[in-house]
Amino acid sequence: MEQALDICDELDPQHTGAIGVAVDVYHVWWDPKLQAQIERAGKSRLLAFHVCDWLTPTSDLLNDRGMMGDGVIDIPRIRGWVEAQGFAGYSEVEIFSTGNWWQRDMADTLDACIARHTSNV
Repeated sequence: MEQALDICDELDPQHTGAIGVAVDVYHVWWDPKLQAQIERAGKSRLLAFHVCDWLTPTSDLLNDRGMMGDGVIDIPRIRGWVEAQGFAGYSEVEIFSTGNWWQRDMADTLDACIARHTSNV
């Protein structure tokens, strides 16, 4: 996030809200500077919040994303940091799961998404 915010600051130094970042927990959960970078982004740069979970072990770095609550990401804590900056948008669920969730009945997967979002986000 730090590099992305550096680019945002260069392109939009006035923080007009025209450019910002998506906090995608799958890509940033491990970053020791995450809370500070979310605070740096503030409301004007936080444009999206994407959720899923990091499975251990994982079978594919892109297409083995877990359903919220199945992995190691502390999603509620990250959501708290994002909301503390004034972000009030949607949590976008991104379950890229070619070997698991994409193989299941679509209605069952949607039901699981709703239940897991309620209990783990």
